[in-house]
Amino acid sequence: SVRRNVAINPVAALPAKTLLHELGHVILGHTQDDSTLPREVRELEAESVALLCSEALDLPGAAFARGYVQEWATSDDLTDDVAGRIMTAADTILRAGIPRT
Repeated sequence: SVRRNVAINPVAALPAKTLLHELGHVILGHTQDDSTLPREVRELEAESVALLCSEALDLPGAAFARGYVQEWATSDDLTDDVAGRIMTAADTILRAGIPRT
């Protein structure tokens, strides 16, 4: 099953960045029962999505996200497939806020 609910602590230091991170998990399929990606890759992907979206939307938290990405990233984990999933998920979130004409 796919879980699509997220909860953000109302007193979180960076609620927008945290929301983007959690949305990244949902969009990337990390909340599915059959997700087999290692935790390091799931966290790298979700935090990279949060970083890209925070930067694109000029939201606070990008510096924190950058440090978190560096903490989780290894050269073995950052493959072309992972980079593609990150870019697609970030694009999905950013396009969700664009009105359709």
